[in-house]
This record gives sequence, structure tokens and C-alpha cells, in this order.
Amino acid sequence: MKPKMIWANLAVANLERTQKFYTELGFKSNNPHSSNELVSFFAAGNEFIIHFFLKSVIENNLKSIQFGDPDSSNEIIFTLSAESKNQVDEWALEVKKAGGTIVSEPESFGENYYGFVFADPDGHKFNVFYM
Repeated sequence: MKPKMIWANLAVANLERTQKFYTELGFKSNNPHSSNELVSFFAAGNEFIIHFFLKSVIENNLKSIQFGDPDSSNEIIFTLSAESKNQVDEWALEVKKAGGTIVSEPESFGENYYGFVFADPDGHKFNVFYM
């Protein structure tokens, strides 16, 4: 199997809030694919795409699959690579300012690792990491 591309689909409760949060963090909008059912963003330099669908729409489209509550469970965690410890700290401030929740404050892990975990307004977790 050799897919042409890959993207993630996440369930959210409020598209306007999601659009505002990721725009404030500097994510590039994938406008041709945004609608009244989803907002879409490019993530990272290689342009990995994340779609944020209204939960009711994605569950209806996937028929028998139900999405869990991201506040109490997680199916996946994305890791965003930072270029320095300073950038990790700056991103933590950006997340707070945009309305995200810091799950674990920036800290060192082992000898050469530094990062934090945040949740977006719908509870989806992201790991920010410098190594």
C-alpha cells in the first residue's frame, strides 16, 4: 500500500472555536476543504492535514464508530517538533493565550528532551517536544 497522502480527522463540538484556536496558533487553513461541517488545517512544513469535523457528522459518516470523550481518553496524540527550548516555552504561552489548556507544563525529560502537553478547546491532546 502506498497512499498518496495522509490526514487526520478529529471530532469537535464547535467549528468557530476550533477555527479561532488553530488560527491563533498559526496553523495554515486548508480553506478549499472547510465547510459548515468541518474546518481543515495544514500542520508542519510537510503539510500534514488535520480535519476537525463536527462530532455528529463524522460519527454519521463512519456509521458504527463512536468517538470517545477526549477529556478522559485518547486515541492518538500528535507531537509537534520545536526547534529550541525557548520555542517550547513560547508555544506554551501561545497555547494559553489562544484558549488551550496546558496538561503538563514545559519540563526536561532525561538529558536532552524538553516539552509539554496541551489540550485544544475540545480536549484533543498535543505533545510539544524539543530534542
